[in-house]
Amino acid sequence: MRQITKLPEHLFSEDRRINLYYLHETFKAIAEIVSLRLKQNLQIDVPLSGGMWGGSYLIADENGKARTNVVRLYNMVCLPQNSPLDDSSIFEQFMETYHQTARSTFKTYGLDLVEPKWGEPIPYTNKIKPTTTLQMWDASQRVKFHRAFFVWNQAPWEESIVYDAVRNIKVIKELLDLNERPGRKESDELKFLLQDVLIIYFTLKPVLTPDFAEHAEPIIKELFDHFLAGMHDKELIEEQFYRVYSNALVYGYEEALAGHYKQDGLDIQQVENWPVEKINWVPQTLRETLCPYLRDTFLRFKNNLEKEKADRSSVQT
Repeated sequence: MRQITKLPEHLFSEDRRINLYYLHETFKAIAEIVSLRLKQNLQIDVPLSGGMWGGSYLIADENGKARTNVVRLYNMVCLPQNSPLDDSSIFEQFMETYHQTARSTFKTYGLDLVEPKWGEPIPYTNKIKPTTTLQMWDASQRVKFHRAFFVWNQAPWEESIVYDAVRNIKVIKELLDLNERPGRKESDELKFLLQDVLIIYFTLKPVLTPDFAEHAEPIIKELFDHFLAGMHDKELIEEQFYRVYSNALVYGYEEALAGHYKQDGLDIQQVENWPVEKINWVPQTLRETLCPYLRDTFLRFKNNLEKEKADRSSVQT
């Protein structure tokens, strides 16, 4: 029997801030529980892997607790290809199982996930096997919603995150392409873009070229500090957007990845046209550098939490 990740005792601290290490572990456990239930109820063996999507863990303290109010819960689930899930009727049962498992799991933490909606394809994912989503709203209003992204190739969480960065670069380039004059956008759209700029920077940080990293660091630091302080002012959001745009950060992100994928005949600007077997695929040169770096973030949270627990126990005794 597969080992199931232990669910945390709680997700929220006394001040209602979510612990992002515990959230990451919860997403892993949900994927594993769903896999087990599919085997028990439908007699199909579908290994699943999961974890946090996006970069909310970047705003965590040393123990993984969010330093701002996180109200959108995003996760990624990696699905095997050439499995029973290729059958549309089985896939519907899978989505129902995932929805029910996520709902019952988060209910123990005070969330009430309702109105499941699934099937929306994500831009710039593989044209033949696009990433799809499941979204549920929280009726308790403790968070806004939970959204899961289902990616068609089983892979470790950290490899899927690197692959997703390729897609995300294409998304932000729609507004950051220096060959296109930026049009007027709502503040919320620009804020989401700036958030992605931060996520990609920190995801790829170990492989950024030294010259680009030196150029980008003060821009990223200022933007990150504004996010921590709470960035709501329209003029400030637009100012930060134009700073990111004029400093061509998106091109530095492309430069960090393009050569690694090109060695295997893959153009990162055409990620949606890659062969399906290259979904969630990461070149060895990137895997050796980025995957340990991403894993170590959550390992550090885990170690600090265990140390804090041990320190409390020693004080009580």
